[in-house]
Amino acid sequence: MTWRIEITRTAEKQITKLDRTAQESIQRFLRDRLLPADDPRSMGKPLHGEKRGLWRYRVGDYRLICDIQDERITVLILEVGHRKNVYR
Repeated sequence: MTWRIEITRTAEKQITKLDRTAQESIQRFLRDRLLPADDPRSMGKPLHGEKRGLWRYRVGDYRLICDIQDERITVLILEVGHRKNVYR
């Protein structure tokens, strides 16, 4: 079963504002690790509090906040940001 990756417009804008190295790291993570994964939950961690139900992936100092949609076999990337700012 292959998972699809979708990126919201907000997350796309956040990625384009990052430096080239960070953009490449995120793209490499999505392409090489998340896309071929049988279970996307095996790499990430669940969030708590007001972001309960969402998952986060760590890519260097950056975090990807995602919604894993089992019924659509899709990982929807909602937010991308530096670890000190993304949870606020």
